[in-house]
Amino acid sequence: MKVVKQSGEIVYFDRDKLKRSLQHSGARTEKIDEILEYIERQIYDGMPTRKIYKLAFQMLKKTSKAQAARYNLKSAIQSLGPAGFFFEEYIALLFAAEGYETKTNIFLDGKCVSHELDILIKKNNLITMVECKFHSNSDVKSDVKIPMYILSRFNDLKVNQYTLFDKSEQISACIVITNNRFTSEALQFGVCSGLKMMSWDYPPNESLRHRVDNKGMYPVTCLTTLSQAEKDMLLAQKILLAKELIHDVELLNQIGINRHRFKNIIREASDLCA
Repeated sequence: MKVVKQSGEIVYFDRDKLKRSLQHSGARTEKIDEILEYIERQIYDGMPTRKIYKLAFQMLKKTSKAQAARYNLKSAIQSLGPAGFFFEEYIALLFAAEGYETKTNIFLDGKCVSHELDILIKKNNLITMVECKFHSNSDVKSDVKIPMYILSRFNDLKVNQYTLFDKSEQISACIVITNNRFTSEALQFGVCSGLKMMSWDYPPNESLRHRVDNKGMYPVTCLTTLSQAEKDMLLAQKILLAKELIHDVELLNQIGINRHRFKNIIREASDLCA
């Protein structure tokens, strides 16, 4: 059976891929089998993959809102758009949770030209520039031009000394991060040039998805108990993480959410981040 991706590409339905994503949600084996069997009965030739995702999401939500929220992680990160500003702030928070000092939106003069950097991180006296490539369409990949361009910027910056955190220092490393995936050619270039790269599922055990799960850094856009308008209001106030709501319920009050809903929202956030 062939299905249509968001990009318009036609591919064969991948049952194993759907199963893996359901396993990642934390759902029990019996529930996963139930969802797979139901979807296989509903699927038809040319069915959009977004409809398949929606069916699985709705069935998970009936069992566990937290599992549905975790299943929704990739889409939730794509909701940190449309321009990617919130994605950059989110990545800075992720590194901070891993023990890094962070700075965002930095302007520096390189050897040849000036540059605006997304994020600088520091740990063990090593300063790394982090450049983010955000995509709101789940099927778009970052091609080889992205790491080539960012490597050239890093080479222009690494030769100079800057007062970045607390003393005169040099930028000694660079990492490129995308919320989607890199093309195989882009990854090949990264390996060959020594440029660190991170995507939704790369590198193994250090991917964006793995690091989010490891630190429980789920964005508020995951939560199924919030409307899109409520999520947008939280983002506008720079409330990016679901765990922030657990420790400060007044954040919900500030955006006009009825107190009768607090319990369900906090329960979902707590279960998600546990």
